[in-house]
Amino acid sequence: MSTIPNAFQITTPLVQDTYLVNGELKKWEGVFSSVYSTISSTDTYAPTLLGSIPTMGEAEAEEVVAAASTAYDNGQGLWPTMKVIDRIKCMENFVAQMKLTRTEVVKFLMWEIGKSLGDSEKEFDRTVEYIYDTIEDYKQLDRNNARFTKSQGVNAMVRRGPLGVVLCLGPYNYPLNETFSLLIPAIIMGNTVVFKPAKHGVLLISPLLEAFRSSFPKGVINIVYGRGRDVASPIMKSGKISILALIGNSKSAIALQDQHPNKNRLRLILGLEAKNPAIILPDADLDLAIQECVTGTLSFNGQRCTALKVLYVHESIAEEFNMRFSAKVDALPFGNPWEAGVLLTPLPEKEKPDYIQELIDDAKSKGASVLNAKGGKRTENYIFPAILYPVNKTMRLYHEEQFGPVIPILTFKDIQEPLNDMAESNYGQQVSLFGRDIKTIAPLIDTLVNLVCRVNLNSSCQRGPDIYPFTGRKDSAVGTLSIHDALRSFSIRTFVASKDNAYNNEILQALLNSKESNFINTDYIL
Repeated sequence: MSTIPNAFQITTPLVQDTYLVNGELKKWEGVFSSVYSTISSTDTYAPTLLGSIPTMGEAEAEEVVAAASTAYDNGQGLWPTMKVIDRIKCMENFVAQMKLTRTEVVKFLMWEIGKSLGDSEKEFDRTVEYIYDTIEDYKQLDRNNARFTKSQGVNAMVRRGPLGVVLCLGPYNYPLNETFSLLIPAIIMGNTVVFKPAKHGVLLISPLLEAFRSSFPKGVINIVYGRGRDVASPIMKSGKISILALIGNSKSAIALQDQHPNKNRLRLILGLEAKNPAIILPDADLDLAIQECVTGTLSFNGQRCTALKVLYVHESIAEEFNMRFSAKVDALPFGNPWEAGVLLTPLPEKEKPDYIQELIDDAKSKGASVLNAKGGKRTENYIFPAILYPVNKTMRLYHEEQFGPVIPILTFKDIQEPLNDMAESNYGQQVSLFGRDIKTIAPLIDTLVNLVCRVNLNSSCQRGPDIYPFTGRKDSAVGTLSIHDALRSFSIRTFVASKDNAYNNEILQALLNSKESNFINTDYIL
């Protein structure tokens, strides 16, 4: 315990004994589940008890979805009919309170998911910035729509309106940032929300519960705890969900969709798995390519959907690349999240090292070798990144999204080889392309943009900046997220139209002058 800075020590486990429903932090009287960190707080290794959360089931699922449905009230509720400026004020109040929880949230990010101190602070700050940027984009959207247009003798005011009740399920690897990239636009556009935190990264939501409760009208945001099959399934079966917003696994997304009784009424906003490749051409700047590939494969131990999960290296430079890349990986420091300069940190899933070991053993049995000296070395809560080469299509590691510290390398002679593999893949999120000859790069870019949704030139794959669209082809995504796109994903275009004649125009002018309607107005939000 003495090696853990005082500010980050877990002195008293957090008992999360309330849940947010219908504007009330309601006391939980039922069964609790313990929350452990794989990080040890004693000299002899043992998981650390962080706290406990409610183990909820069908009754609570029905309670929260009923609260959200009542608050929406078929579009007649206070929140969906509220003026845009008033919804913005609620969101501004929330983010002001959220900023006060930074220290506590960052501490739980480190303990619950093993994210380094710097990256945990970055995730919090980036989320706050995302909320402010979303508010500004929503203001601009409203400004653009605060007018009438006339076409073929018809006057119309076109705005974006909410869709209904949202079920929001975020991921464990970015339990704050990516979760809020769903929650914030869903709420601000006038929808009501049921939110279930991820399996890992659940206690870090606790400091934010009061901010949610006090910032929004009752029933707008409801938070439920428990296993997905116990709470998310009955919520979907209710038929009251209009949007499934999920960042996670495609199998989970499909299972939940299948439980909705009216699939044609269900909008999907899904960020799913990916197998993003890097393609290193013979003329690539190897210093740059190697550094970007280290970052791309092993930031947060490779536990990112945007991570580089397979490397294609031209055969003419493979020997040098492999040697230098292996040395760089072996030089990465491992330690607890609060340790200065640490880049590799404990894995939050206790079963993950065994899974990574399975991938390594399978690849080795089919002809691959571990290139780096430290590859596959284990501690109680970690397995050191293993670089496997040469990888082929018979290996599990070629097909499965590893989501952890193991790196497959393939060589190619003809560029068509990696292109064909990408075309055959079930995934299509991003690619990193390393090279400099524009006569080679130009046609490659023209092909790659039709295989994935983002081509990163001489840089690793990533989600940000948040103004750019974040989506994927095939099984990697449904819908588009970004500050701009998310507001549209969680809403629908709706409008009031009237024939251009004196009778109607007099009514419209009276509506505008009276400011009785929150929809028909031309107020300009500064």
